[in-house]
Amino acid sequence: MSNLSSIREHMEVIGADGVHIGTVDHVEGDRIKLTKNDSGEGHHKGHHHFIRGSLVAEIEGDKVRLSATAANAVLEEEEADRGPLK
Repeated sequence: MSNLSSIREHMEVIGADGVHIGTVDHVEGDRIKLTKNDSGEGHHKGHHHFIRGSLVAEIEGDKVRLSATAANAVLEEEEADRGPLK
């Protein structure tokens, strides 16, 4: 896991495959909070989702690359209460 303290607002979060997952709102503890605009579809749209910091593989310029592919990382997203997406 990379140092989360170097993650900044508006950085792009991408999967290991380079596919866009979201945009950083900010870091909250050990998780990355994604902006509302980049948080899901359907009933998941319009509220913040979170990515566990343990999924961060590296920080490349203005991108946060995860160790999981985008498809798998989306399955790992959490709600604010740390629960899985409902």
